[in-house]
Order: sequence, then structure tokens, then C-alpha cells
Amino acid sequence: MEAAHTETAGVPVAATARLTVHSPDEMQELGRALAGLLRPGDLVMLTGELGAGKTTLTRGLGEGLGVRGAVTSPTFVIARVHPSLVDGPALVHVDAYRLNGGLDEMEDLDLDVSLPDSVVVVEWGDGKVEELTDDRLHVVIDRVVGATDDDRREVTLTGLGSRWEGADLALR
Repeated sequence: MEAAHTETAGVPVAATARLTVHSPDEMQELGRALAGLLRPGDLVMLTGELGAGKTTLTRGLGEGLGVRGAVTSPTFVIARVHPSLVDGPALVHVDAYRLNGGLDEMEDLDLDVSLPDSVVVVEWGDGKVEELTDDRLHVVIDRVVGATDDDRREVTLTGLGSRWEGADLALR
């Protein structure tokens, strides 16, 4: 884990890590491992191009959190709620790709109501959900340029705000 002493939009970066993922199975496993760090009230923002692995990571989060229902891309329904099967937090999975109205459209989803009791994961949330909370985990998934396999990704985890102070995002 790399210590960071910078800020993002005025919010201190509390923890960072950069991981290499070699396959969709490893991306899903990363999601299962990250689920062990998450608790009710956590906001996770996922950034990456189409096909980068955002939904695959979220599927692993759902498995790790023990939620009901298949975690699939909510592109056309915008948001899906997956209740816990193990007395844990629900997973609220949002795909903000089609939302062009920014915060106004996000407010219509009432994520601020869901957030305290759930883990809220927002794909394509940059510039749309930061005002929900200063404490958030930002996950950026980049394809590795020039990689011999199309599945290799560099995943950068950035914990923002006091919630993430001391968190081992390298998952050791």
C-alpha cells in the first residue's frame, strides 16, 4: 500500500494501492476481497472504459457481501438493489452511464437515503456522486496497453476521507 498525502476535490486521500489483474476471474476475486473491507454507508465509485471489468468487479463484491440476485449491469434500469442474505448491508448497484443530468438525475435515485444502510457502487459516477459523501472508495480500472493478453488490467484503489485512513487497500 502506498501512503498518499494529497487531496481530491478537497477531500484527503487516506489510502491508495495499485494492483494488476490478469483475468475476469481475478477481477471477480478482487471484488470478493474488497467486500471484506466494506461496511454500510460505503460509496464505491468505479471508473473504466466499456468492457474494463466494472460489472465483473461488482459481481465479486456482491458475492463477498452475500447478497441476493445475480449482479448484472444495470445500464437500462439505472439501479438495482440486492438485499443481503447474511444480515449484512444491501448492495445498491448503479450505472450512471446514461445519466446526463448530473446530480439532479442522481438525486432522483435517492442514493442519499440508501447510503447509510447499504454499500452503494456507482459505475460511471465521476462528477455525479461525489457530493453524496466525502468518504468514498474510487476504483479506476485501466487496460494495460501493449499487454499480450486482452484481460490484463491495472486497478488503482483510492480511499478518500477519514473512513479509509489506515485501510490496507493492497489487501494483504
